[in-house]
Amino acid sequence: MLVNASGAERECSGCSSRAFIADSEEYWNEESWEDDDPGAAGCPCGSEEFEAAVAFTLGGDGSVRWAAVGLRCNKDGFCGTYADWKIDYSPTEHLLTMV
Repeated sequence: MLVNASGAERECSGCSSRAFIADSEEYWNEESWEDDDPGAAGCPCGSEEFEAAVAFTLGGDGSVRWAAVGLRCNKDGFCGTYADWKIDYSPTEHLLTMV
């Protein structure tokens, strides 16, 4: 999993396919990164293999306002939020299926 303040890109440990989470692909470029280049998520135990979960915070009108990526280490079970970012446009319904 590569993460930064602009989003996250996941990689399947079984087949090595890659996919962006929510709208990450739109902002996955050097212009958006500024001083925040993506890096591999890592557990304090040294492992880089995780189970991933994505959470969305919805506004009163049902639109997505925040996306967050939580990871659970496959080796020792350590859990944490590794990335979160604000969504400041509309419509956003499509993001709910882009995990």
